Amino acid sequence: MRAIVCDAFEGVDNLKLVDMKKPSAGPGEVLIRVKAAALNFFDTLILHDKYQFTPELPFSPAGEIAGIIEAVGEGVDPHRVGEKAIAYIRWGGARDYVVVQQDEAITMPSKLGFEHAAGLMITYGTTIYGLRSRARMQPGETLAVLGAAGGVGLAAVEIGKLMGARVIACASSDEKLQLCKAHGADDLLNYKTDDLKEALKDMTYGHGVDVVYDPVGGDLSEAALRATGWYGRFLVIGFASGAIPKMPLNLVMLKGVDLLGVFWGEAIGREPADHAENMKQIMAWVASGQLKPYIDRRYALEETPEAIKAIANREAKGKVVITL
Repeated sequence: MRAIVCDAFEGVDNLKLVDMKKPSAGPGEVLIRVKAAALNFFDTLILHDKYQFTPELPFSPAGEIAGIIEAVGEGVDPHRVGEKAIAYIRWGGARDYVVVQQDEAITMPSKLGFEHAAGLMITYGTTIYGLRSRARMQPGETLAVLGAAGGVGLAAVEIGKLMGARVIACASSDEKLQLCKAHGADDLLNYKTDDLKEALKDMTYGHGVDVVYDPVGGDLSEAALRATGWYGRFLVIGFASGAIPKMPLNLVMLKGVDLLGVFWGEAIGREPADHAENMKQIMAWVASGQLKPYIDRRYALEETPEAIKAIANREAKGKVVITL
């Protein structure tokens, strides 16, 4: 089978297209013929060993896939052969075949094709975990989304609206903000041209926002924290800016703000029942046509390095997908 492989933590230029032995399904496992694999911002980090998890070398990027179950191992229902499935696998998706535990292969929503289904689990899973499980966001509250046109940011715009929030999309260009508007954002804020703190306060009539969703980090984080209201919740999603902010804790105290870490990849193992409930809600929204991942760019398997560079350079909006 073909695979894009990283054999040293030296970045995207070290990726190679190789031919390797096709795996087989062991007991309790299924073999999936990958039809599409989605990339995320963490793929730019994991190639430098700067992500929360460190894969064993060599490995393939792409942490979520969609495909067809081609074979099953001992103890797995043989009727699953031929089933369309999606899976979150942390890494390893940029190859023709993957093997996963049978309970990690989720039946693919019938409303979606392979490309859209591949981009379903990580961004939406992270977002509903952040907004529902961590922030306990309620209908009528105000949600400010930083980096709102990125993959996880756009998911926050969509899920925020579905949960009944007033969504303020914050991004670095008017073009990106128009995409956010098309996906349901109520208000738009260009933080390249407007002062983030003052604009958020003005938009909330001085009260401040209830929830901040921050996958960006850097200088924007403190500005957004200063724009939170009493008992606001600040969700730490990631650091796409490359800078991890040092937050002034006096503001946290004076505003009664909750700083909440959102580590979805760890939470799904620690809190499986909550994860199952969240994914049930995601699938219900997909089934009703209310959610569908926005794909900005599609690449062939051999173009995976170019796809990751597009994410690293902040050229992509929404999801970036590898088609096989």
